[in-house]
Amino acid sequence: DGCIKAVGQADVIRNQFSEATFERIIDCSGKCVLPGLIDAHTHPVWAGDRVHEFAMKLAGASYMEIHQAGGGIHFTVEHTRKATEDELFRTLQHRLERMRRAGSTLVECKSGYGLNLDTELKMLRVIERAKKSMDIGISSTYCGAHAVPKGKTATEATDNIINNHLPKLKELKQSGEIHVNNIDVFCEKGVFDLESTRKILQAGKDIGLQINFHGDELHPMKSAELGAELGALAISHLEEVSDEGIVAMARAKCAAVLLPTTAYMLRLKQPPARKMLEEGVIVALGSDFNPNAYCFSMPMVMHLACVNMKMSMNEALAAATINAAYALGKSDTHGSLEVGKQGDLLIINASRWEHLIYQFGGHETLINYVMVKGKVVYQNERCETMSSY
Repeated sequence: DGCIKAVGQADVIRNQFSEATFERIIDCSGKCVLPGLIDAHTHPVWAGDRVHEFAMKLAGASYMEIHQAGGGIHFTVEHTRKATEDELFRTLQHRLERMRRAGSTLVECKSGYGLNLDTELKMLRVIERAKKSMDIGISSTYCGAHAVPKGKTATEATDNIINNHLPKLKELKQSGEIHVNNIDVFCEKGVFDLESTRKILQAGKDIGLQINFHGDELHPMKSAELGAELGALAISHLEEVSDEGIVAMARAKCAAVLLPTTAYMLRLKQPPARKMLEEGVIVALGSDFNPNAYCFSMPMVMHLACVNMKMSMNEALAAATINAAYALGKSDTHGSLEVGKQGDLLIINASRWEHLIYQFGGHETLINYVMVKGKVVYQNERCETMSSY
């Protein structure tokens, strides 16, 4: 059934299954078995490359300056609106395969580059197709409030989402066409303010979506306090979170999804991971894969979290497995090696698991097998012939 049947000492398990026959046995001598990695924040459905913006950023342009010059989210929206569903599906497939080869077995996937109902639904249908056809776990997120569409005010955009987008999502959910798990809003100065964010998140919660949103990234917005009050499952970014917000999140058991790639690429200050951990916040990690932060690799994300956010390797591993599962409402079935949980595993070609974080890049010869629901979905032949040290 794709679930773990036993975990423990080898001799105990050998006795327990002495009469059993197996389709396949994988010899993991000298290797490590880990839970599959979980990427708690990605934007993987879009068209239109933004490599040219990287040069602008390197020359000193800020995120908001690029956004105001017609770049950023609006550039991607334009290209995503023009792309067909099949084109978007093909690129999503390739991206998810790259994530899986880097050890991710469950990925949160957002819409948000449509900003109109038709394109948002097109993106969600593409995510739904991947859910049904690919051997990788997906938690889907409606992120129609990713930016204010051109020609609309934030108030108009908020009303449109609440009165048109969400009722349509509810209808498609009831008919079984699209199963969306989470609702997301970019709560930010010049995008959606606290009041608009509150209204949209509450309306999403009312139709059964889990609250999981972008907050306190570029400016202190009191997003953390709002999330705690609304019973949010998770809040992402939090570079500018307040001390009060951290305490509120710890009390509310609201997870913090930290994105070390974003702070690194945009040269922002790092989210205060240590303070959050000390206050008892459930800290998770995500790659924030998007045209602005082009990273598929959770091992690299964990490495950055340790070096730049001062997390320990144990904390980073927990943040990329069990805590990331919690942030997606899936910690009862995913994120750790326990009897009854889904058999999502990673086998690495090293005698110590820390190599997955210690090595910066290079997971191409380190990750030997990736398994989803007990089935090998990626086997790396190079591991048999090359040392990973």
